[in-house]
Amino acid sequence: MTELTNSRKIDTRKLDTIIAECGGDKSHLIAILQKVQEEYKYLPEDALIYIGTKIEGLSPATVYGVATFYAQFSLDPKGKYEIKVCDGTACHVRGSMPVLNAIKGHLKLEEGKMTTPDGLFSLETVSCLGACGLAPVCVINGKVYPQMTTDAVKMILDTLLKEERG
Repeated sequence: MTELTNSRKIDTRKLDTIIAECGGDKSHLIAILQKVQEEYKYLPEDALIYIGTKIEGLSPATVYGVATFYAQFSLDPKGKYEIKVCDGTACHVRGSMPVLNAIKGHLKLEEGKMTTPDGLFSLETVSCLGACGLAPVCVINGKVYPQMTTDAVKMILDTLLKEERG
């Protein structure tokens, strides 16, 4: 295992397995990065470097460039619960910003921070979730919550917190 700069470890054997499963070719880089992110919930810097040195025809700089170009990838650790708040036109007009602010306040997220210190929740604003008729919409770990209100989102968060605490 290799020590990461943010104290997490990467398992190079696991990375080798992911690379092999995806074909091990530079043309499969996006699929490799998707699987690595699935494994770690983000793309650790050391994993990017490893992939860039392991796959012929790539460099760590190229891998980093791809990882930072696509919005689907995150270089920061994500929480156990990934919350996406839509701020597309329909959601914005129907009150997505108060919902977003309610989440930030309820989780006590510091300005500029998108993941809670305990690693339970990550918050992200997205341009469109394709559910305009259900606006405003939140998605938590893939589950769609339609016609979200500030009170409703607080209840959902409280339920998740209660489940975590047993």
